[in-house]
Amino acid sequence: MTQDPTKSQPVVERVKLWDPILRFFHWALVVCVVIAWYLGRFGPDIMTLHFYFGYAVIALLVLRVGLGLLGPPSARFSGLFHSPSVLVRYMKNMFARKPSYWPGHNPVGSLAAIALLLTLMLQVATGLFSDPDDYVNVGPFASYIDAATTRLVTGWHYYLSLVLLGLVGLHLLAIGFYKIWKHEDLVRPMITGWKEVVRSDQK
Repeated sequence: MTQDPTKSQPVVERVKLWDPILRFFHWALVVCVVIAWYLGRFGPDIMTLHFYFGYAVIALLVLRVGLGLLGPPSARFSGLFHSPSVLVRYMKNMFARKPSYWPGHNPVGSLAAIALLLTLMLQVATGLFSDPDDYVNVGPFASYIDAATTRLVTGWHYYLSLVLLGLVGLHLLAIGFYKIWKHEDLVRPMITGWKEVVRSDQK
């Protein structure tokens, strides 16, 4: 059972939290998504590189699903789901000017992580079936659906890119909020793997 650090003043310890493979996934996904988004929005007109980075995102998402099902505890999908009571309790204390020391994704961060993963899955799925009517930048599976569905999917691929931009913006704002307001660095642990969390014997 995961300790809820909002219940009392926690005693913390420094632990090796984030697995190297999960950290690789995180930073590789950052690079591939940023480059694919930029190429999709600003060109060049022939989007071969955009497709390649999109395929890389698919491979990384497959890796993340594997980690979520079979990986270490900090990477398991079970750690992303919290009860409504824990979520409400966390949100009540979220604006306190002190670190949360949450062992893993906190309840709000978990919702953001789920939203990002689902949006990325939909984004790459629609990209595989998209066809912008230029007869060049055609998704590999576009021929398997009719023209009307292809236009719909292509539109969704564009709108999902805007949703993705918004989610990434919120993610960056959250990092700044935790760093400046709560005095908690969320970036360094995702680089080193080490994080201060509530002590494991506080059950």
